[in-house]
Amino acid sequence: MQGVVKSYDPITRDGVIMRDTDLGEFDLAPGALEGSVFRMLRPGQRVIFRLTDANLATAISLGSEVDMGTPAWLGQEDQ
Repeated sequence: MQGVVKSYDPITRDGVIMRDTDLGEFDLAPGALEGSVFRMLRPGQRVIFRLTDANLATAISLGSEVDMGTPAWLGQEDQ
């Protein structure tokens, strides 16, 4: 699912992500950034995430054009 970082503390690594579809808010799971391209998050940053069974945001990643629904033909040169 997609969302926006509402808050993030780089010292404690606590944060909240707000889901796009219903504005639901989810705390970051411990280690949510491990294995991702992120070292920290900034408020307003768009991310893709999954929820744990405890409704904590985890597996934080950047969206690609495919994830964001960009048409496949956009940006391709005519052949």
